[in-house]
Amino acid sequence: MNSIVQRVWDLPTRLFHWTLVVLIALQYATGEFNLLDMRWHFWFGYATLALIVFRVLWGFFGSQTSRFSDFLRGPRAVLRYLRDSMSTNPQARVGHNPLGGWSVLALLASVAAQAVSGLFSSDDIDTDGPLVAHVSDATVKLMTRVHHWNENVLLALVCLHVAAVLLYLIVKHDNLIAPMIQGFKRAPSAQSLRFSSSWLALLLFVLCAGAVGMLVWWAG
Repeated sequence: MNSIVQRVWDLPTRLFHWTLVVLIALQYATGEFNLLDMRWHFWFGYATLALIVFRVLWGFFGSQTSRFSDFLRGPRAVLRYLRDSMSTNPQARVGHNPLGGWSVLALLASVAAQAVSGLFSSDDIDTDGPLVAHVSDATVKLMTRVHHWNENVLLALVCLHVAAVLLYLIVKHDNLIAPMIQGFKRAPSAQSLRFSSSWLALLLFVLCAGAVGMLVWWAG
């Protein structure tokens, strides 16, 4: 079957993806194995929060394959996709499939919960989040529990994500890793996709990073 190589993922989405992978690994290493001083854990957390806010905005203003409207579908679409994937001639998709779209949203939500809860968490010894002094003790205890509980949820979601990528590679011979690195994917036919400017992405990220920086500065 003839196929063409088509651009699928824009540079901002790819940079977001791999930067988030590195930040999650570094935060886990600093939090669980004391790889670096805990101050680094907080700085990595601030960067993660800025990235997540950027990705939410990019989900509305970014390129077509990065927009929530492009890959978030209802239960019927997910069921149709599952039935189609079991057939002998499954439909090819260049972006996120309906099931993968919801897994992306779950990962974003879990990372966001981890980053936000960390702002209010405390180990009751010598490590407090920057916003601990601005909320009640009950809120701090709740957010600390959320931070520890959601860590396991996030790890499970990451493992499921990696397992799904390997399943597609081994069983379906569909390499999802290479397109997220180089931006291009082989498809049966060309599809007209809209791409947003990388300069817009840079502006949005600078605004997000500035907002997080102002919040941390305000918290003292």
